[in-house]
Amino acid sequence: MTTILVTGGTGTLGRLVVERLRADGHEVRVLSRHSEPYAVDLRKGGAGLDAAVAGVDTIVHCASSQKGDEEAAANLIRAARGARVPHLVYVSIVGVDRVPFRYYKSKLAVERLVEESGLGWTVLRATQFHDLLAMLLQGLSKLPVLFLPAGLRDQPVEVAEVADRLAGLAAGGPAGRVEDMGGPEVRTFESLARAYLKASGRRRAVVNVPLWGAAYQGFRSGGHLAPEQAVGTGSFEEYLARRFTSGQVRAASGRGGEGRPGA
Repeated sequence: MTTILVTGGTGTLGRLVVERLRADGHEVRVLSRHSEPYAVDLRKGGAGLDAAVAGVDTIVHCASSQKGDEEAAANLIRAARGARVPHLVYVSIVGVDRVPFRYYKSKLAVERLVEESGLGWTVLRATQFHDLLAMLLQGLSKLPVLFLPAGLRDQPVEVAEVADRLAGLAAGGPAGRVEDMGGPEVRTFESLARAYLKASGRRRAVVNVPLWGAAYQGFRSGGHLAPEQAVGTGSFEEYLARRFTSGQVRAASGRGGEGRPGA
């Protein structure tokens, strides 16, 4: 039986990776800031982290935040080296080397730390999850007019499919940088927004607004897309159909069209 540690194991992706690995018969440790017995803040490291990595065969690093990812990864790698962990799997984002977005720069820096760690490693880049896109559109649709960045496309992927891929990689040996994973189709941002509005029962005027800056141009040029690796099968509409039950749609389309979509 393989012992696998999943960082961020209670998050959107991590919890699904944990479920899949356990279903496949692996012993899984869940590391999270609020999950005992391995409640660890990776940015601080310490004895708790050393205990979490001791004796594991593979680490799947899913933990991520808006800041501190490089520090967290450095602490994790330091502990993994000390415990002589054979394999570190890291999930990154398609386009981190092409789009000069601050969060992407941090993910790319973590990739380099993993590659230079001296450990056996695997890095999978995936396009953005349906969940993140829906959360973004939920926020944007709070106004009477839905303003969108003009000229953008996206290729959202089903998080469960990424979890399946990560679990398979974790069960194997170090593979280096593997093929990127993208959703089934490249869509205009407007078409995805209109699908969200329809599913959530919200009525909004949609206005495309040109933006500026290097990051926007990187996204507009498609640096975050992987059409040649469109290996995911779950569509955004299928995700929305699961997210919004009939009762949740009615709640979301209540007075004034406002309301909270289902979790």
